Amino acid sequence: MIQTLMHRWERQLSLRDKNRTTLPFEWGLDFLDDFQTSENPKTAIFRFNQKAISRSSEFFTHQVRNYTVSEKILEYRSSVASPYNRNNLARCRIYEAKDRTNRAVIVLPQWNANETSHVALCRLLARLGMTTLRLTLPYHEERNPVGPRADYMVSPNLGRTIQAIRQSVLDARNAADWLEGEGYSRIGLMGTSVGSCISFLTFVHDPRFKVGVFNHVSSFFGDVVWNGISTQHVRIGIEPHLTKDELHDAWAVISPNSYVSRLNDDSRKYLLISARYDLTFPPDLSHLLFEEHHRHGIPYDVSFLPCGHYTSAMTPFKHRVGYLIANYFRKHL
Repeated sequence: MIQTLMHRWERQLSLRDKNRTTLPFEWGLDFLDDFQTSENPKTAIFRFNQKAISRSSEFFTHQVRNYTVSEKILEYRSSVASPYNRNNLARCRIYEAKDRTNRAVIVLPQWNANETSHVALCRLLARLGMTTLRLTLPYHEERNPVGPRADYMVSPNLGRTIQAIRQSVLDARNAADWLEGEGYSRIGLMGTSVGSCISFLTFVHDPRFKVGVFNHVSSFFGDVVWNGISTQHVRIGIEPHLTKDELHDAWAVISPNSYVSRLNDDSRKYLLISARYDLTFPPDLSHLLFEEHHRHGIPYDVSFLPCGHYTSAMTPFKHRVGYLIANYFRKHL
């Protein structure tokens, strides 16, 4: 009964977005490094994934940047140069703690977040003594070269999607550089939905992040796009060209499950949050992430929300989510 009602509510909320557009399918190899143009493009992108995963520390390595701060906005050039200059200026809004400590958190919002997304959470964390940076994701808000949706971040262009997720990881690592330079030694990381995927990849590859909270977790990027109700317009563009299993492999390099084993012997604390009635990040895919942790004997904290993906932003569930995130950082950071 509850599942039926929640799923109906989730579908209703997902339909509020009337401007989804299916972009053309493209392999996007020009967005990637180190591939052979003479290869079949499908073979090339599979090989790229395998190689990038095997050397992921290098793939997710960022470059030192110069920073400017004006009116509580931190700006710097991204470590990834996409073809869109507007997208390559990374931006973070700064929410300073009233009573400064050595604790800070970087927050990564969801796909198609607007300028108000996660602001209340940032202010809450700042009130709790943690200076907070809210990172504007690639192709969002001021970084969006096409608008109004951030369609370039997750689309049937396989290579551009990989580059956008990698760019997000590197932008978050650059934000941590700035925090370190400002004297913050206890840095946390939090993300929601696609921001959860990005923040998990960042956390795995950067030990400076002491605590992580990943809200709406999943296992394989391609499987979520194929099965989730929010990405069916992306699947429509891909399905004539790739099977579900092939998309799984084509986006393995940006999938959390590809890197769980790297957390062996890692004592850092992190919380995985999953919604029981989620149709966007289906629970069976989230459980594959938990199972991968169990397979490697890696401890983690977990919390299950009695709602879905969209409904987690609605009253009263949003208050539960905010409490889980803020309390976890308060206790462990």
